[in-house]
Amino acid sequence: MMRSHYCGDLNAGLEGQKVTICGWVHRRRDHGGVIFLDIRDREGLAQVVFNPEQSEIFAKADRVRSEYVLQITGTVNLRPDGAKNPNLASGEIEVIADSLEVLSQAETPPFPLDDYCDVGEETRLRFRYIDLRRPEMAEKLKLRSRITASIRRYLDEHGFLDVETPILTRATPEGARDYLVPSRTHAGSFFALPQSPQLFKQLLMVSGFDRYYQIAKCFRDEDLRADRQPEFTQIDIETSFMDEADIMGITETMIRNLFKDVLDVELGEFPHMPYAEAMRRFGSDKPDLRIPLELVDIADQLRDVEFKVFSGPANDPKGRVAALRVPGQGAMPRGQIDDYTKYVGNYGAKGLAYIKVNERAKGAEGLQSPIVKFIPEDNLNTILDRVGAVDGDIVFFGADKAQVVSDALGALRIRLGHDLNLLTCKWAPMWVVDFPMFEENDDGSLTALHHPFTSPQCSADELKAAPQKALSRAYDMVLNGTELGGGSIRIHNRVMQQVVFDVLGISAEEQREKFGFLLDALKYGAPPHGGLAFGLDRLVMLMTGASSIREVIAFPKTQSAACVMTQAPGAVDPKALRELHIRLREQAKAE
Repeated sequence: MMRSHYCGDLNAGLEGQKVTICGWVHRRRDHGGVIFLDIRDREGLAQVVFNPEQSEIFAKADRVRSEYVLQITGTVNLRPDGAKNPNLASGEIEVIADSLEVLSQAETPPFPLDDYCDVGEETRLRFRYIDLRRPEMAEKLKLRSRITASIRRYLDEHGFLDVETPILTRATPEGARDYLVPSRTHAGSFFALPQSPQLFKQLLMVSGFDRYYQIAKCFRDEDLRADRQPEFTQIDIETSFMDEADIMGITETMIRNLFKDVLDVELGEFPHMPYAEAMRRFGSDKPDLRIPLELVDIADQLRDVEFKVFSGPANDPKGRVAALRVPGQGAMPRGQIDDYTKYVGNYGAKGLAYIKVNERAKGAEGLQSPIVKFIPEDNLNTILDRVGAVDGDIVFFGADKAQVVSDALGALRIRLGHDLNLLTCKWAPMWVVDFPMFEENDDGSLTALHHPFTSPQCSADELKAAPQKALSRAYDMVLNGTELGGGSIRIHNRVMQQVVFDVLGISAEEQREKFGFLLDALKYGAPPHGGLAFGLDRLVMLMTGASSIREVIAFPKTQSAACVMTQAPGAVDPKALRELHIRLREQAKAE
């Protein structure tokens, strides 16, 4: 072994002992003829002292620079009282060196590693191997490892088997585009990389492996946002002979144990909320319950007003008019209201009406707003009573198609919660349940809200008769306004599966071609089964307090799905393309 201890593991209990450490030069200082080197490895820093009496190794220490890789042997010594560093695990001791070997020299790194300075993300990703040396980045990856270890331990103890499913599979309709892989041996045919192991894990249930898990890589070729990556990691779970309550119970306990184990945080019981209630009160199917603001429906008070902006949506069956009261913010400056108006515009809102409640006792006179004149005083009072408005509040309004109002006011609610420091607690977990089976597209066709293998709460005949009204046996775990994981009880009956395919407009031929193997499997004794998949990257992001999942993935892609470090994706040799039976179009080459 080249080392006896990690730098961060050295402590006062080792006083007087000989140790060997290996690591990078984090910082070099000269003090009164003595050289101090801070040596860094993944566990932390250790201070090493070189005295001029030992002329040979002192001369070597004099030549080393930042990020050189060294092996040092020396004796652990307690630091003098004034020199102790309470911020370091090894801050009570130093190592008096008696040998030093330079294992590798280093050029000056492209950015300093001691204190995180403002380096552009592009540079950090290009030199990711250096970025990951920074202690704060190393901490995130170490925590990620502790998280997966805790989850594996819990699932192993509860009888789950870790089974790997294929990465080369066939295209499935999961909502996003597949990454395609051309086949050399089957000319003109393509594999797809899995968007999730969904069908394989269901087939494992049919095979009798009643408790399965996998920490699985998944791939989606979709337009990226801050929290999306083309490849991401899922904690994939499937069980047989368990209903919703059982599956939610076992996974909730897993997450509670994880938070206790890794962060020493007690999450408590997770409240359950139906989808319809979440949309009504919070405008979101993943509400952030830390923020004590709620949307209140007021369409009934505005159906007869002459102001079409309100009366139009108030009378439209697919419209919504809602109010959002913000306590104590009646003095909000006009500029800030304009900022929020611009912000809700990103969610399709055409504007943001408001009323500042200065003095309710004065009736309409005590209200400051461009819209007060359009609303009769009785209705105004009913609205203000319903939202609980008191002097000094501001109330915002949204009026449009229901989805636009929910999206815009839901997003505004979150923004206000953070801008005004309204968060009431650090962690707010919950379950959202009773989702609709389908959502309607603009052309009237239906799409599965989760995926087409989710079981409805009703019979096949009821589903056929009124698919828009059907609720599914799906459940999402939400934490602080982020969906951590989602799952459902699956369809284990062939007839029901075909009815769902029919409702979705998937023809008999397409069903056979794409899902023949699943429909066949359902003929041979499929047990009732269901499961759940957690987004590991998002979970780690929340637990580490990172601002993006790119911070908790060792080698992430940029927002354009590229790797600036390896320059992937890249061009391929024409000979390799010929073997894959692929010819590039001239336009693609030019681009």
